[in-house]
Amino acid sequence: MIDLDKVNEVIGRYKKVEGGLLECLHAVQHAFGYIPKETLDLMADCFNISRAEVHGVISYYHDFKTSPQGRTVVRICQAEACQAMGSRALTDYVKDMLGLEMGASDENYSLEAVYCFGNCALSPNLEINGNLHARASKDNFEKLLKMGASL
Repeated sequence: MIDLDKVNEVIGRYKKVEGGLLECLHAVQHAFGYIPKETLDLMADCFNISRAEVHGVISYYHDFKTSPQGRTVVRICQAEACQAMGSRALTDYVKDMLGLEMGASDENYSLEAVYCFGNCALSPNLEINGNLHARASKDNFEKLLKMGASL
């Protein structure tokens, strides 16, 4: 159960900000680690828009999460340049190691697909808790994961 007082406090900071929904969504996600469904009606009321409009903004931007994420978030590039340099094999290895499919989470890990970090010359690339790692491979993934999880 989420703390509704905390939700109202976070949302209230953006009530008078013109176009404040995006900033509000970021703040709610920062406060809770995701955007709880219980907050949608509160944000809709605050910004005088429909719940569907709030949901539409959340679903449009891939960085907004609507369910709790693992403590460690692993994002692997699936774009062509990284695929050409082995990201498919890396992805298969990571899925097996973490026991997760792409887009899934458990208490410890979230595994997400990304379609380009803009670091193609050093592919394949992955990100662990917001830290980009170039030339990732099955051979160095466990070391990168340990480093990333401890940050």
